[in-house]
Parts: sequence; structure tokens; C-alpha cells
Amino acid sequence: MSFFNQGVAMQKLSLALVGTLTALAALAEPNLAAAPAPALTPYFAANCANCHGTDGKAASAIPPLAGRDRAYLEQSMQAFKTGARPATIMHQLAKGYTDEEIAVLAEYFAKQK
Repeated sequence: MSFFNQGVAMQKLSLALVGTLTALAALAEPNLAAAPAPALTPYFAANCANCHGTDGKAASAIPPLAGRDRAYLEQSMQAFKTGARPATIMHQLAKGYTDEEIAVLAEYFAKQK
């Protein structure tokens, strides 16, 4: 086997190995990218702090999110997302979240005291 043929064989083996490992990883964690990791949720929810305060504890005319019912928060975000609930800015922001992300946010803020 020539040096060139050995290099091609190694490339094919490497590609096959990478493909196999990728497939196994996808089977092991099929919803890995579906929602933010629990440890990243406070960072993920920081987008809301601009208006709703740190951890959803607003001290202004904007409604606080901390401690609200999870189902209410999720339904509100879905209504903003679909346009069923009018808003000045929330309808635009809500469109940027997946349903899974909305569920994670609702759960996070519902657990805040």
C-alpha cells in the first residue's frame, strides 16, 4: 500500500469514526438543544431582567414575574408569541423563543420567591 493510499484509508476511517460518534451522541441526548440547560437558566432568563427586574422581581410599573403561576406565565408568553395578547414589545420578543424555552422560563420564574 502506498503512502497516498494509507492517508486516504486513514481519512475514511476518521470520517466513519466521527459519523458513528455523532450518531451515538444524538441517540443518547435527542433533546440536547431543545431547551437551555438548568444551570444556564438564570443566564438565559437575564434577557427578561431589562424590564422585569433581576430574577423577575420588578420594582416598576412593569409586572413582576417572580412567583407567578407557571401555567399563567407560559400561557401569557404563548399569547404574546401568537399575537393573541396585544403588547408594546412582548409580542416581538416572544416570537424569538421556542415553546421549550418558554416552558423553561415559566418554570424558572414561577420558582422565584
